[in-house]
Amino acid sequence: MKQSINSLSARRHWLIIIVAVGLVTLGIALRPIEVSANRAAASKTRVSIELPNQPDILAISPEVDSADDMIWKYEKVRKGDSLSHIFKRIDLPASTLHEIVNSSNLGREFAHIKPGQTFDFGYTQEKFTQLKLTTSKTRSLSAILDNGTWTVSEELKNIEIRTEYAQGTIRDSLFVAGNRAGLSDTTIMQMAGIFGWDIDFALDIREGDRFTVLYEGQYIDGEKIGDGRIIAAEFINQGETHRAIYYTNEGEISDYYAPDGRAMRKAFLRTPVKFTRISSRFSKNRWHPILKKWRPHKGIDYAAAHGTPVLATSNGKVSFKGNKGGYGKVIFIQHGQKYTTVYGHLSRYAKGIRKGKSVKQGQTIGYVGSTGLATGPHLHYELRVDGIHRDPLTIKLPQAHTIARKYMPELQNLSTSLFNQLALLSPPPVVGRDNAQGTDNLTH
Repeated sequence: MKQSINSLSARRHWLIIIVAVGLVTLGIALRPIEVSANRAAASKTRVSIELPNQPDILAISPEVDSADDMIWKYEKVRKGDSLSHIFKRIDLPASTLHEIVNSSNLGREFAHIKPGQTFDFGYTQEKFTQLKLTTSKTRSLSAILDNGTWTVSEELKNIEIRTEYAQGTIRDSLFVAGNRAGLSDTTIMQMAGIFGWDIDFALDIREGDRFTVLYEGQYIDGEKIGDGRIIAAEFINQGETHRAIYYTNEGEISDYYAPDGRAMRKAFLRTPVKFTRISSRFSKNRWHPILKKWRPHKGIDYAAAHGTPVLATSNGKVSFKGNKGGYGKVIFIQHGQKYTTVYGHLSRYAKGIRKGKSVKQGQTIGYVGSTGLATGPHLHYELRVDGIHRDPLTIKLPQAHTIARKYMPELQNLSTSLFNQLALLSPPPVVGRDNAQGTDNLTH
């Protein structure tokens, strides 16, 4: 009996061991199936998340721009570059260039490039499919390859105009004062041009002279790209106030006028060279530094750097251009029947200047030099009235025209409004404040 019980116990022991081994074996066999199934399910889940919204990307043509696939190369137009040079530089065939340029009238503009402009070359899956030329801050051309054909389009950016204000006091030079006030060199030159008929910026400027300006700031997408025209300006020179506003009449004719209706533009500029100094004045008896004798000096000498532009002081016609004795390279301009101006010691002439050529006031006609009887670079300038030499600094020249009477009420209302704005923007006077520490209040 005891033996029978022991035998039964042994059998149960072995049965438990066999069942346990079987279960372990079955578990090992089933585990890879679950892991594999789980991995497949996870993989399937990732695919369902990533792909549903992208059928267009999968089906997209390699010739169409894709944010994921597009690669851009940048090229800046260098001096002496042509479109063929640029294409060769980045290993693009001349046949592609030909296709783009001959695709349309806009396409032909790709061939007319200038130094400083930029090209962007777009590649989709290593195939050249887009070309963009930025011609200016406000304009670009784009060529896109689609179904084997290049299509060219133009993009123009809108310029936002904002009215801006600046004011300053001259302590050293107009340029330094203007830059300190936040004006660009272009706007400073524009201000000098507006008042240049009344103020000699080479002779009349004094420390303490003051200016205020309302002008147009130009913006694209919130970023300033430059300055536009001056809207209104005031310049106080040696205590005398000069004012000007920009006005367009109903006939779309625009100019700068004083508040009383006088045009700022006079018949003659005060000086033929900007921002220079007088080295020798008009004189009946001056010691000539080369001839070593006393003789009349029948003009004004303006000392300026070699190559400084020389401007025609009034509209007229070139009556002589060439070498003439002590003048060296010289230009004579006839202004109607009565006036003649002379520009001597030039280093060279401006392109297109020749005898019989009509020129406009402020046009560059030549460049400062030291040809003829000159000890250094300067411009010798003469003004003759009915053939007689007159002092350009003291002669009374023709007055500016006055705006038509019918426009006066509108001009005066605009003038009052603009100069009231300037008065509000100008800082109040500070008693006891040193001018060197701040700007003066402007008198209105």
